[in-house]
Amino acid sequence: IVGLKNYMATLCRMLEKNMKKCSVIGIGRLGLCWSLNLERKGWNILGVDIDEKYVKSLNDKSFTSKEPLVDNYLKSSNNFKASTDISKAVNHSNILYIVVPTNTLESGHYDHSIIDNILDSLISLGKQQEEKHIILQSTTIPGYCDGIEKKLSDCNYTLTYNPEFIRQGSIIEDQQSPDMVLIGTTSTAATSLLLEAYGDMCKNKPNYNIMDNISAEITKLSLNCFLTTKISFTNMIGDLAKSVGANPDKILNAIGSDSRIGNKLMKYGFGYGGTCLPRDNRALAVFAKEKNMPIDISIATDEINKKHLDFQVSEFKNLNPNMENSITFTQVSFKPGSDIIEESQKLKYAVKLAKLGYSITIEDTIDVISAVKKQNGNLFKYKEI
Repeated sequence: IVGLKNYMATLCRMLEKNMKKCSVIGIGRLGLCWSLNLERKGWNILGVDIDEKYVKSLNDKSFTSKEPLVDNYLKSSNNFKASTDISKAVNHSNILYIVVPTNTLESGHYDHSIIDNILDSLISLGKQQEEKHIILQSTTIPGYCDGIEKKLSDCNYTLTYNPEFIRQGSIIEDQQSPDMVLIGTTSTAATSLLLEAYGDMCKNKPNYNIMDNISAEITKLSLNCFLTTKISFTNMIGDLAKSVGANPDKILNAIGSDSRIGNKLMKYGFGYGGTCLPRDNRALAVFAKEKNMPIDISIATDEINKKHLDFQVSEFKNLNPNMENSITFTQVSFKPGSDIIEESQKLKYAVKLAKLGYSITIEDTIDVISAVKKQNGNLFKYKEI
């Protein structure tokens, strides 16, 4: 029995040694999903986060998430561990993903300070004997990657920009089946490692777009800018149609039936919101203005999104002049199935109506209600579902 146990322990060590490994620095929603997706495909993953309680909950598997499939993937994982020690990430693997927030500043720029702090920590560990590959998945202002690449190379790190195009509420599935993969790099070795990771993870065969870093950074912002433009155009035409008694749905369906345009996002409704589209659209405008190449369409898109909300409020007032009736808003996150209220146009709609004097009840999950209460206090009545 003792001999069998020793044999099994040796076999496990051999298997672990031969497993593909990577480290993920920043294991919030996106980083955790990426980690668990790779772990299910046979990778050995070390995640790093500064929150000790969060790290403990991941390691003892008591953590729960609103993001679909995360709880099941975490509970069934065998080769995912979390730590607060960034040096362990460097020792664990020569592939280091960085997946941390870059919050928006008042100027419209991204705040790169969290990335900067992580890179400073990595550099403080000294020059690496073996080449290490940093894969940056956080959104950055174009030019940022080129600006930090030199000091990283001095410590034997390469830098690759690899942002993801996912939707909150379907992160796991979106990572498994991306339409396209964007890679900004000068390292063929890093590119090969990334292609291997995507090859293991993806159920489909995505389009791979490999280019230099600043081109990739512009691509990331531009793609989301195009989506905001399409949504704003759709709602602008819908507003026009409604104002003259035409049918917005039939008009937009006809426009979208042209293969050059397509029906995706051609549905009349609330404007765009959430954590990515509004800020990427504005960031592209800020960057372009600084380079003396203003992109007026980004600014116009943002203005149309605001005017569409004003149109919706005005239309509601005309159709519902009696403010004594109680109105219930169900699910006010920025999109169905999400618990994020950031830039939710539906919530902004409810706020405007409440401030006009309408009695508004917010009917949603406890997490969303808590976030709405924190932001708006007693402006609404609340009902948990």
